[in-house]
Amino acid sequence: MANSSVDFHPKKPGMDGKACAEDFEVSLEELRALMEFRGAEALQKIQESYGDTEGLCHRLKTSPTDGLSDDPADLEKRWQVFGQNFIPPKKPKTFLQLVWEALQDVTLIILEIAAIISLGLSFYQPPGGDSEVCGNVSGGMEDEGEAEAGWIEGAAILLSVLCVVVVTAFNDWSKEKQFRGLQSRIEQEQRFAVVRNGTVLQIPVAEMVVGDVAQVKYGDLLPADGVLIQGNDLKIDESSLTGESDHVRKAIDRDPMLLSGTHVMEGSGKMVVTAVGINSQTGIIFTLLGAGDVEEEKKENKKGRKDEHRNKEKQDEAVAMEMQPLKSAEGGEVEEREKKKASVPKKEKSVLQGKLTKLAVQIGKAGLVMSAITVIILMLYFVIETFVVQDRPWLTECTPIYVQYFVKFFIIGVTVLVVAVPEGLPLAVTISLAYSVKKMMKDNNLVRHLDACETMGNATAICSDKTGTLTTNRMTAVQIYIGDQHFHEIPTPQHISHHALELLTTAISLNSAYTSKILAADKEGGLPKQVGNKTECALLGLVLDLKRDYQCVREQIPEEKLYKVYTFNSVRKSMSTVVQLPDRSFRIYSKGASEILLKKCSSVLSRDGGAHPFRPRDRDEMVKKVIEPMACDGLRTICVAYRDLTADPLPEWDNEADIINNLTCIAVVGIEDPVRPEVPEAIRKCQRAGITVRMVTGDNINTARAIAAKCGIIQAGDDFLCMEGKDFNRRIRNEKGEVEQERIDKIWPKLRVLARSSPTDKHTLVKGIIDSTICEQRQVVAVTGDGTNDGPALKKADVGFAMGIAGTDVAKEASDIILTDDNFTSIVKAVMWGRNVYDSISKFLQFQLTVNVVAVIVAFTGACITQDSPLKAVQMLWVNLIMDTFASLALATEPPTEALLLRKPYGRNNPLISRTMMKNILGHGVYQLIIIFTLLFVGERIFDIDSGRDAPLHAPPSEHYTIIFNTFVLMQLFNEINARKIHGERNVFDGIFSNPIFCTIVLGTFAIQIAIVQFGGKPFSCSPLNVEQWLWCLFVGVGELLWGQLISSVPTSQLKCLKEAGHGPAPDDIMDEDLAEDEEEIDHAERELRRGQILWFRGLNRIQTQIRVVKAFRSSLYDGMEKPESRSSIHDFQAHPEFIITDSGHSIPLIDETDRPPRSRYPTRQQSLPVTLNCNNNAAESRVYLTRPAHVPGPPSPMHSFETCL
Repeated sequence: MANSSVDFHPKKPGMDGKACAEDFEVSLEELRALMEFRGAEALQKIQESYGDTEGLCHRLKTSPTDGLSDDPADLEKRWQVFGQNFIPPKKPKTFLQLVWEALQDVTLIILEIAAIISLGLSFYQPPGGDSEVCGNVSGGMEDEGEAEAGWIEGAAILLSVLCVVVVTAFNDWSKEKQFRGLQSRIEQEQRFAVVRNGTVLQIPVAEMVVGDVAQVKYGDLLPADGVLIQGNDLKIDESSLTGESDHVRKAIDRDPMLLSGTHVMEGSGKMVVTAVGINSQTGIIFTLLGAGDVEEEKKENKKGRKDEHRNKEKQDEAVAMEMQPLKSAEGGEVEEREKKKASVPKKEKSVLQGKLTKLAVQIGKAGLVMSAITVIILMLYFVIETFVVQDRPWLTECTPIYVQYFVKFFIIGVTVLVVAVPEGLPLAVTISLAYSVKKMMKDNNLVRHLDACETMGNATAICSDKTGTLTTNRMTAVQIYIGDQHFHEIPTPQHISHHALELLTTAISLNSAYTSKILAADKEGGLPKQVGNKTECALLGLVLDLKRDYQCVREQIPEEKLYKVYTFNSVRKSMSTVVQLPDRSFRIYSKGASEILLKKCSSVLSRDGGAHPFRPRDRDEMVKKVIEPMACDGLRTICVAYRDLTADPLPEWDNEADIINNLTCIAVVGIEDPVRPEVPEAIRKCQRAGITVRMVTGDNINTARAIAAKCGIIQAGDDFLCMEGKDFNRRIRNEKGEVEQERIDKIWPKLRVLARSSPTDKHTLVKGIIDSTICEQRQVVAVTGDGTNDGPALKKADVGFAMGIAGTDVAKEASDIILTDDNFTSIVKAVMWGRNVYDSISKFLQFQLTVNVVAVIVAFTGACITQDSPLKAVQMLWVNLIMDTFASLALATEPPTEALLLRKPYGRNNPLISRTMMKNILGHGVYQLIIIFTLLFVGERIFDIDSGRDAPLHAPPSEHYTIIFNTFVLMQLFNEINARKIHGERNVFDGIFSNPIFCTIVLGTFAIQIAIVQFGGKPFSCSPLNVEQWLWCLFVGVGELLWGQLISSVPTSQLKCLKEAGHGPAPDDIMDEDLAEDEEEIDHAERELRRGQILWFRGLNRIQTQIRVVKAFRSSLYDGMEKPESRSSIHDFQAHPEFIITDSGHSIPLIDETDRPPRSRYPTRQQSLPVTLNCNNNAAESRVYLTRPAHVPGPPSPMHSFETCL
């Protein structure tokens, strides 16, 4: 990516300069240099070089008011000269790279080595034709052909390994392709408002060019660098670039520089775009980071060696590692260790991952012990039999033959291990999650983090917004109180005094975002289209209903002429606009939550349009007679007011409390936002599924209660609490103002509605519920949010849902799932899919563990009694393929059913393998073992064939062992049908045809099995069977289904002896793991799981690396670039050791006083910091903190996520 600037500019840089001279009066280099200035320096530079921002616009051939023309030739030219707004993604891994990664599996490597040794030795013949000397080891080689076929087994094992590898690589490849598709869809959906030809257009971010005039507003994530040309009360969170979490105030006269990747936290404005793509500040850093992986790793390592700090090397590895999305085995350990050193985790490992990891390790250990014992017993038996019982000497020429025997035993042992280690688990999880994610897209859930979809299945509480989620977010004004009259429907203009009507029209038209407007309906007879803020649209609709035109008012006073704007935020709960009147005096128009704004009113308009005093008792009466009745009808009440101020003395505009006071109330408007028709049913489903729904809203408590009752969140006769934010805060805080968990625990179980709440209250409530220990199960909380300030709560929650339509970029960035239709019913669908994932994994586990238990016991016992495994290595690999890859595909793609919502959530500590499943596993295991041992020891008599036991080394395949193999596979196939039900249901065929993948795999496996048995011959150690033998095998297989019915008849409650398995890691386990970080277990399952969560969401603001990375590259890369002139430039890194880039999402300040980090938060500047390039703002395992907890020494935590590296 270092030289990607060349790729994206067809002309060479030299020609660019000439092109600029001809077309534009400013060059790319000039603009790049300009964007490195900040604050007063930037102002000075603009004045020196361009006069003012208008001069800059003039040089860029653009108009500050009308923007660019829509001329394609002009846009094309700008693309060529200044680049496209596109940062090229990292190249995906090729199929061969994925194959190489799949080959890194330790067990496969052992098998490959053993197979190669076996292959080499099979060509060895002892000298002197008489092989009797070597004992009965090579007896039975009657015919030459058989002796020559010794190489086949080794070759077949290699071939099967290759098969497993290709299948794994293909799975990874398709997974990666799927995620890239998802990522590009997310990117295409990101649009931004620009002005072209005087009209505001929403265009894809990639189409923005230098010279565009873009509208920025609250909640935006800036897609390019620019210079502010008009702003109202604009505050930006620049922590993604500077590491400073304080919001930076931007204004034309103090700091007009806006940088890509930063978030707009307040206000609005317009900027002229000056740098896009790889020339923007974010793009420059991306370019530095993405320059040639290989060199980078080398440089990193050299850098690490030179440094005295021991841990630097490890950190460098972490960088190189984080940059490679799909990580092979070696990355895991470093990453694990780094993870341990991270400060206390933000989100725990997802429930399922924790349980699976633990289970996989336990099974793996058991398998290892079994395979070791198998090998030792086989070798001991052979040595004793040959050298003690038969008393033979060890002859040199016989050594290769003996070694061949040992290799054979070793292969049997490794095969037992291969079958025992459930490497299909991570595959099943990944397939199940990837399949669910794809399907959830159709259900309007855009999943950004794979494990969120599974966590949702365990959700016990949902904290939902009201507006837009539970309601339709199509607001209309239905009542109004104006001129001492309460109209229950919108009156005609004649009923209102002319003066009051004019004031109301002007107040609403000017004091609302100019981006909010009402357009004609799309189709004949439809409702008018609301664009922008829905509450403002309702008020503009009121103006139109009163036969007035808001557009005329706006044309008289365009946005540039507004004197000052106090934009709406969650603290003010109001918006005010100041305009200068022709006589130089000022008028303030204000609108906001009625009970808050009425407290600031000292007079009210009377019926004739004059103002009369408004005393506190008048206010109480108005609340009682006007506001409460409106709120009890479920209406949102908005007060509209104004105030006149003299020009002399000039008011102190920064003293907001004094300015917005002594207002005159014009009107109180009641706005209706009807409940979505499908929501009450969805909430009923949630309650039936054991999920508590709570409404957290900024609305008036009466409005909230009325809507909650309509939705069914609260029901008559229930024991519930509805409270306001301030009341909630009073009850949960102690005298010092600190939040106490015991106090929250008294409130949250009954709390159903939290009204007039701030985002901090939402965060406190979510944190309180998650940290609560009063229930035996830890609560799993899902939260919905749409505003910038919902970021902390969305991050804190186990699953954060952002609104796709109404949500701001910041909220989407902090979320795990985006609801593309903003609808509560989509959350219920997410719950269904989450539970389905959990059940799919359980089905797969039930099936796989049965196969594991049987295959391991058969191989082990067979080896001990007959010195040979009844199931050969190649056959075992085939069984492994069936039960790992194919079964995971078949069982992990079962579609969800409504029945999933009829049970309570499993909970975090519930075991993966319930007692019913354990009963099924052991029950089917017993059946299969009885059949196989019967066939092994008396099969030759039943079928009247030659015995396959005690066959010499390269003996031809026997029918006897072929029948055992065939029966074993057929029993697995029919047991796969049994495994579709895990709660003891009788009808295992229920819904089988709704899953075509399952049917295809079962039939396909059966067809391949017939081919293997009939035509597999020597490589598969199979001898063809006749029809009668096949029917017997099938009969025994079908017996599995009948046996399954028998097992279902045994009540689980009677089997007290059965233990559950696969519990989540206990809290003390986690502590122990932290202590034993150095003797860290190499955890395959976990590493695999993490590999399954990669390549998500590349977006402009996800940079997280420390200064050392950039310095490391600087030596070779940066020298080639133009050196910035200014010492205080952001890129003159050596001048500023404190330049820290942290992850933007985590720097959304927690508004709560108790969470606010102390000022002395960057003692880390002098330390050696861990370098990790974080690719995703809220990775499933992200552990980045706003502030380092006091008790954790050492560097702040790195981000730990392989998701979406660049």
